[in-house]
Amino acid sequence: MHKTKKLSNGIRVVWEQIPYVRSISIGVWIGNGSRSETITESGMSHYIEHMFFKGTQKRTAKQIAYEIDSIGGQINAFTTREYTCYYTKTLDEHTDIALDVLSDMIFSSKLDINDMNLERKVICEEINMYEDEPEELVNDLIFEACYGDTAMGRSILGTKQSLEGINPQNMREYINSHYTSANTVISVSGHFEENALYELLEKYFGRKAMCENKVKMYDGVYIPGNIKIREKDCEQVQLIAAFESIDVKDDRVYGLLTLNNVFGGGMSSRLFQNIREKRGLAYSVYAYHSAYIDTGFFGIAAGMAPNNLNKVCELISDEINNLKKYRLSDDELKMAKEQLKGNYILSYESIGARMQAAGRNLLLDKEIISPEEVIDKINSVSHDTIAELTDMIFDKNKMSIAAVGAIKTVDNLFNIK
Repeated sequence: MHKTKKLSNGIRVVWEQIPYVRSISIGVWIGNGSRSETITESGMSHYIEHMFFKGTQKRTAKQIAYEIDSIGGQINAFTTREYTCYYTKTLDEHTDIALDVLSDMIFSSKLDINDMNLERKVICEEINMYEDEPEELVNDLIFEACYGDTAMGRSILGTKQSLEGINPQNMREYINSHYTSANTVISVSGHFEENALYELLEKYFGRKAMCENKVKMYDGVYIPGNIKIREKDCEQVQLIAAFESIDVKDDRVYGLLTLNNVFGGGMSSRLFQNIREKRGLAYSVYAYHSAYIDTGFFGIAAGMAPNNLNKVCELISDEINNLKKYRLSDDELKMAKEQLKGNYILSYESIGARMQAAGRNLLLDKEIISPEEVIDKINSVSHDTIAELTDMIFDKNKMSIAAVGAIKTVDNLFNIK
């Protein structure tokens, strides 16, 4: 069972005791990502994530890594469009060390100019790497196609030009105004004693005075009918077709995930079986749901030789049209729900996954529900739910496309009825 509490400075905490494990996973969630950046700040959130590992007032970058490695633990972080998470996984006996290191990184990072100059080069190489990997590049392009030149549409990494404008002073100002108590959640899952954990959280996080304001998040308005193509001399064409979909708080997500299990979510899906297994036209072909606050899209991705592009898009169109016309069979619906329940339960055996689910939900003001309630929601998905979502999402007038490869146009590739 999850419990929530507030620290003295207003930081929200959610924890879940799992008495039969010997480990603990701790995540510090900041409701700040690239969607909270102006164009001149582009890449700031991701840059900060890197810099927090570069040293503090009392630890070097090597010492941060060494302290966690020496106890057999893990420490890492990630930045998305709407939040950043710093997390550890250690034995329960090392909870004090994990919280000490995490709080030191977040509250006492040096932001040394020499370290910043060095890390800027590292991120620029990361940008180069993405440019050289068509599968990564097309994922950035689909956001640009769906959301245009907005905070939602721009790359999380920023650009080489925007990174040049970031210095220790404006990074510190950004941290002070965006890493606020109202914008921070600490999520803990694993083995611990509640009172002892709360005392440690107070010691390392609760006594730090923080700004209390809620961070602005820029609108993400989906743009239908937009196309972004990057001509590139490579062996395959990477393509994503996106449709406007439900947002992160929409309870119909269980129906959408069930639908996608049949359509494009795995090796048994219609897309994979028909396009890869039956015809050998693509190595990678799948569908996915990308959900955010007040917006979201459903994507269909495929990588194929340029001479197979037309046929693959024709087959994708056929599968969409068949879904709209014939719906799912009873057996498909039953199997998809069982698959979804199995995937969920298996993932729930990981304390890291449980920590992430609770932290993300609390940060996004979503209800934290039990596994039993999730299973009930999956079981309640009906043919009517699937039909409603199918008709709502697969609207050809709401499709946007991104492509990378030896290609000049995507006109007339899809015939969705």
